[in-house]
Amino acid sequence: MQTSSHKKKLVIGNWKMNGSSVANASLLRSLLPVISRFESVETAICPPFPYLTTVADLLDDSDVSLGAQNLSTHLSGAHTGEVSASMLQDIGCRYVLVGHSERRALYAEDDELVAKKFATALRAGLIPVLCVGETLAQRQGGETEAVVTQQLSAVLKAVGIQDLVKSVIAYEPVWAIGTGETATPEQAQAVHRHIREWLAEQDRPAATDCRILYGGSVKAENAKQLFDQPDIDGGLIGGASLDAMSFAAICWAAQTAPAAEPIAI
Repeated sequence: MQTSSHKKKLVIGNWKMNGSSVANASLLRSLLPVISRFESVETAICPPFPYLTTVADLLDDSDVSLGAQNLSTHLSGAHTGEVSASMLQDIGCRYVLVGHSERRALYAEDDELVAKKFATALRAGLIPVLCVGETLAQRQGGETEAVVTQQLSAVLKAVGIQDLVKSVIAYEPVWAIGTGETATPEQAQAVHRHIREWLAEQDRPAATDCRILYGGSVKAENAKQLFDQPDIDGGLIGGASLDAMSFAAICWAAQTAPAAEPIAI
C-alpha cells in the first residue's frame, strides 16, 4: 500500500488558557486576511471555552474551522463546569482535542477516559483530534512506540478502526510541549511512520486516509522541515498560534510543503 498524496495539510492552533476578547479579535483581524489565500492547507482554531462563540463569529466569513480544547463524556445533566459534545456541535465546532498531554498529566485523564471522550465526540458529529505521545523518561527508556501504540489501542478497542480513522491523530512528544525543545524532523517522522504502519495493520486504507499531525514546539523556523516529512500531514500548534505572523508562517510552510511521496507499507 502507499501513503496518500491527496490530503490537504491541516494546521490547528491551540490557544490553551490564553486570550481575551480584545486580543482574540486583534489576532484574527491580522491572521485571517493572510491565511485566507492559502488554498492548499486547512486551518482550525481552538480557543478557550468562554471565547468559542465570539471566535465563531469572527471566523464566520472565512474557511477556518472552529475547534474546542476538551469535552465531557456526559451528554447533559448535573455536571457543573463541564461542556458537552452537543453544545460544541451546536455553536459550530468542527474539531475537538481529545487526550492532550496536559489533560493527561495535569488532570489525570487516562487512556480509558480519553477513549470515552473520543467516542462521545464522534457521536455528536465532531472530529476528534486524538493526541498521543511519550514523556522524556519514556523516550529515554526506548518506550516511545509502545506508549503511542497503547494510547491508540485504547481508542481502537472503544470505537473500532473505521471510527478511529475518522479522526485526526496528533503526535505530541510530551517533552517537546512548551519547553522550546522539538523533535528533529527525523524523530517526528519515525513516530508518524510507526503510527501509519500500526494503522495499516488494522486496515490498510486507514493508513492512507488518516491525517497525522505533529505537535511540540512547532515554530515558523522549523515548520517547513517538519511538514516536508512524508508522513507528517500538518501540525497542532500551541504558543506560536498566539502570534498572527508566526502562525501564518507555519500555515505557509504547510501550504508549500510537497505532496507526500508514495511510500510502500
